[in-house]
Amino acid sequence: MNIDEVECCEVKDTHEELVKAVHDKMPSEDKLYDLAELFKVFGDLTRIRILYVLFESELCVCDLASTLDMNQSAISHQLKVLKQAKLVKGRREGKSVIYSLSDDHVRTMIAQGMEHIEEM
Repeated sequence: MNIDEVECCEVKDTHEELVKAVHDKMPSEDKLYDLAELFKVFGDLTRIRILYVLFESELCVCDLASTLDMNQSAISHQLKVLKQAKLVKGRREGKSVIYSLSDDHVRTMIAQGMEHIEEM
């Protein structure tokens, strides 16, 4: 058997109680769509780089641009996407806006994602 093939059951026997129990716990299509959209945000290298930098330290756009060797316009565009997804937040300090991860859930997703790929 080719290692890329997915094994299937030899007997077509549905476990009705198990299927019903799982089906009853399935979130609505709207919630699953929102979850898929959230994960799409993680599918962009620039956004992942920004999130990882903010995982390490909160920074202003100028510092993010310098750290990632990118222009501020590109950083600002990606920060807008990350803010819309509620993954980052900004707070004003004088003339600067300091960005950070929105909450510990975002920190956990990044940490667990890194842990997962390091196990591969």
